[in-house]
Amino acid sequence: MFLELIAVIFAGIAVAGVVIMVNNVTGARLPRWLAPVAAGLAMIGVTVTSEYSWYSRTLASLPEGLVVADTVESRSFYRPWTYVVPLSERFVAVDLATMRSHAKQPDHRLAEVFFFGRWAPISQLSIAADCASWRRAAVATDTSFALDGGIHGVDWVSPPAQDPLLETICGG
Repeated sequence: MFLELIAVIFAGIAVAGVVIMVNNVTGARLPRWLAPVAAGLAMIGVTVTSEYSWYSRTLASLPEGLVVADTVESRSFYRPWTYVVPLSERFVAVDLATMRSHAKQPDHRLAEVFFFGRWAPISQLSIAADCASWRRAAVATDTSFALDGGIHGVDWVSPPAQDPLLETICGG
Protein backbone atom coordinates (compact mmCIF):
# COMPACT_ATOMS: atom_id res chain seq x y z
CA MET A 1 0.00 0.00 0.00
CA PHE A 2 2.82 2.38 0.86
CA LEU A 3 4.59 1.69 -2.44
CA GLU A 4 1.38 2.41 -4.35
CA LEU A 5 1.08 5.75 -2.54
CA ILE A 6 4.66 6.61 -3.50
CA ALA A 7 3.95 5.61 -7.12
CA VAL A 8 0.87 7.86 -7.21
CA ILE A 9 2.80 10.82 -5.81
CA PHE A 10 5.68 10.36 -8.24
CA ALA A 11 3.27 10.05 -11.17
CA GLY A 12 1.71 13.39 -10.24
CA ILE A 13 5.11 15.06 -9.86
CA ALA A 14 6.37 13.62 -13.16
CA VAL A 15 3.35 14.72 -15.18
CA ALA A 16 3.38 18.18 -13.60
CA GLY A 17 7.08 18.42 -14.48
CA VAL A 18 6.41 17.46 -18.10
CA VAL A 19 3.65 20.08 -18.38
CA ILE A 20 5.94 22.74 -16.87
CA MET A 21 8.72 21.81 -19.33
CA VAL A 22 6.32 21.96 -22.28
CA ASN A 23 5.10 25.32 -21.02
CA ASN A 24 8.68 26.64 -20.85
CA VAL A 25 9.48 25.35 -24.35
CA THR A 26 6.35 26.94 -25.84
CA GLY A 27 7.06 30.32 -24.27
CA ALA A 28 4.59 30.11 -21.37
CA ARG A 29 1.55 29.80 -23.61
CA LEU A 30 -0.18 27.13 -21.51
CA PRO A 31 -2.56 28.18 -18.73
CA ARG A 32 -1.13 28.11 -15.19
CA TRP A 33 -3.78 25.69 -13.95
CA LEU A 34 -2.80 22.95 -16.44
CA ALA A 35 0.12 21.54 -14.40
CA PRO A 36 -1.84 20.80 -11.19
CA VAL A 37 -4.84 19.51 -13.15
CA ALA A 38 -2.62 17.20 -15.23
CA ALA A 39 -0.88 16.01 -12.05
CA GLY A 40 -4.23 15.23 -10.42
CA LEU A 41 -5.49 13.36 -13.46
CA ALA A 42 -2.26 11.36 -13.60
CA MET A 43 -2.62 10.47 -9.93
CA ILE A 44 -6.22 9.33 -10.47
CA GLY A 45 -5.14 7.34 -13.53
CA VAL A 46 -2.36 5.55 -11.65
CA THR A 47 -4.72 4.76 -8.78
CA VAL A 48 -7.40 3.35 -11.08
CA THR A 49 -4.82 1.33 -13.00
CA SER A 50 -3.43 -0.07 -9.77
CA GLU A 51 -6.90 -1.03 -8.54
CA TYR A 52 -7.85 -2.80 -11.74
CA SER A 53 -4.51 -4.58 -12.15
CA TRP A 54 -4.52 -6.01 -8.59
CA TYR A 55 -6.65 -9.01 -9.53
CA SER A 56 -4.56 -10.02 -12.56
CA ARG A 57 -1.28 -9.43 -10.70
CA THR A 58 -2.47 -11.58 -7.81
CA LEU A 59 -3.67 -14.34 -10.14
CA ALA A 60 -0.30 -14.38 -11.89
CA SER A 61 1.47 -14.92 -8.57
CA LEU A 62 -0.71 -17.84 -7.42
CA PRO A 63 1.11 -21.16 -7.11
CA GLU A 64 0.31 -24.13 -9.34
CA GLY A 65 -2.84 -25.97 -8.26
CA LEU A 66 -4.60 -22.97 -6.73
CA VAL A 67 -7.82 -22.42 -8.72
CA VAL A 68 -10.14 -19.43 -8.41
CA ALA A 69 -13.61 -20.56 -7.35
CA ASP A 70 -15.39 -17.22 -7.09
CA THR A 71 -14.70 -13.53 -7.62
CA VAL A 72 -16.49 -10.67 -5.90
CA GLU A 73 -16.93 -7.59 -8.07
CA SER A 74 -17.98 -4.24 -6.67
CA ARG A 75 -19.43 -0.97 -7.85
CA SER A 76 -19.46 2.22 -5.80
CA PHE A 77 -20.61 5.78 -6.27
CA TYR A 78 -17.25 7.28 -5.29
CA ARG A 79 -15.63 5.27 -8.11
CA PRO A 80 -18.03 5.95 -10.98
CA TRP A 81 -15.87 4.05 -13.50
CA THR A 82 -16.80 0.82 -11.66
CA TYR A 83 -20.31 1.12 -13.10
CA VAL A 84 -18.77 0.72 -16.56
CA VAL A 85 -16.27 -2.02 -15.62
CA PRO A 86 -16.81 -3.60 -12.17
CA LEU A 87 -13.78 -3.85 -9.89
CA SER A 88 -12.65 -7.26 -8.58
CA GLU A 89 -11.80 -6.63 -4.93
CA ARG A 90 -11.97 -10.15 -3.49
CA PHE A 91 -11.78 -13.74 -4.62
CA VAL A 92 -11.79 -17.27 -3.25
CA ALA A 93 -9.29 -19.89 -4.41
CA VAL A 94 -9.20 -23.65 -3.76
CA ASP A 95 -5.97 -25.60 -3.54
CA LEU A 96 -6.71 -28.58 -5.78
CA ALA A 97 -3.12 -29.81 -5.58
CA THR A 98 -3.44 -30.69 -1.88
CA MET A 99 -7.11 -31.75 -1.89
CA ARG A 100 -7.63 -35.13 -0.25
CA SER A 101 -10.30 -37.82 -0.29
CA HIS A 102 -10.66 -41.27 1.25
CA ALA A 103 -10.66 -44.45 -0.84
CA LYS A 104 -13.82 -45.71 0.91
CA GLN A 105 -15.61 -42.32 0.62
CA PRO A 106 -14.52 -40.81 -2.72
CA ASP A 107 -17.36 -38.26 -2.59
CA HIS A 108 -16.01 -36.77 0.64
CA ARG A 109 -13.19 -34.33 0.03
CA LEU A 110 -11.05 -32.12 2.22
CA ALA A 111 -9.73 -28.94 0.63
CA GLU A 112 -7.86 -25.82 1.67
CA VAL A 113 -9.65 -22.62 0.69
CA PHE A 114 -7.94 -19.23 0.54
CA PHE A 115 -9.69 -15.85 0.71
CA PHE A 116 -7.91 -12.95 -1.00
CA GLY A 117 -8.88 -9.31 -0.58
CA ARG A 118 -7.51 -6.10 -2.07
CA TRP A 119 -6.56 -4.51 1.26
CA ALA A 120 -6.86 -7.57 3.49
CA PRO A 121 -4.48 -10.31 4.58
CA ILE A 122 -4.96 -13.74 3.02
CA SER A 123 -7.22 -16.04 5.08
CA GLN A 124 -7.22 -19.83 4.95
CA LEU A 125 -9.96 -22.31 5.86
CA SER A 126 -10.21 -26.08 5.61
CA ILE A 127 -13.45 -27.18 3.98
CA ALA A 128 -15.00 -30.65 4.05
CA ALA A 129 -17.19 -31.34 1.04
CA ASP A 130 -19.74 -34.09 0.52
CA CYS A 131 -20.14 -34.06 -3.24
CA ALA A 132 -22.83 -36.77 -3.32
CA SER A 133 -25.14 -34.82 -0.96
CA TRP A 134 -24.01 -31.40 -2.27
CA ARG A 135 -23.06 -29.99 1.11
CA ARG A 136 -19.99 -28.51 2.72
CA ALA A 137 -18.68 -27.63 6.16
CA ALA A 138 -15.85 -25.72 7.74
CA VAL A 139 -13.43 -28.04 9.50
CA ALA A 140 -13.03 -27.07 13.15
CA THR A 141 -10.75 -28.31 15.93
CA ASP A 142 -13.36 -30.81 17.16
CA THR A 143 -13.78 -32.41 13.73
CA SER A 144 -12.96 -36.10 13.60
CA PHE A 145 -12.34 -38.37 10.65
CA ALA A 146 -13.41 -42.01 10.88
CA LEU A 147 -11.37 -44.87 9.47
CA ASP A 148 -14.06 -45.46 6.85
CA GLY A 149 -13.62 -41.91 5.53
CA GLY A 150 -16.62 -40.39 7.29
CA ILE A 151 -16.43 -36.88 8.70
CA HIS A 152 -17.93 -36.21 12.13
CA GLY A 153 -18.37 -33.11 14.28
CA VAL A 154 -19.03 -30.60 11.51
CA ASP A 155 -22.01 -28.36 10.79
CA TRP A 156 -22.99 -29.19 7.23
CA VAL A 157 -24.39 -26.43 5.03
CA SER A 158 -26.49 -27.17 1.96
CA PRO A 159 -25.72 -24.33 -0.47
CA PRO A 160 -27.62 -23.57 -3.70
CA ALA A 161 -27.12 -25.76 -6.75
CA GLN A 162 -24.66 -23.31 -8.36
CA ASP A 163 -22.30 -22.96 -5.39
CA PRO A 164 -18.93 -21.99 -6.94
CA LEU A 165 -16.94 -23.43 -4.02
CA LEU A 166 -18.56 -26.88 -4.26
CA GLU A 167 -18.44 -26.80 -8.06
CA THR A 168 -14.68 -26.25 -7.88
CA ILE A 169 -14.04 -28.85 -5.17
CA CYS A 170 -16.33 -31.55 -6.59
CA GLY A 171 -15.57 -30.85 -10.24
CA GLY A 172 -11.80 -30.82 -9.72
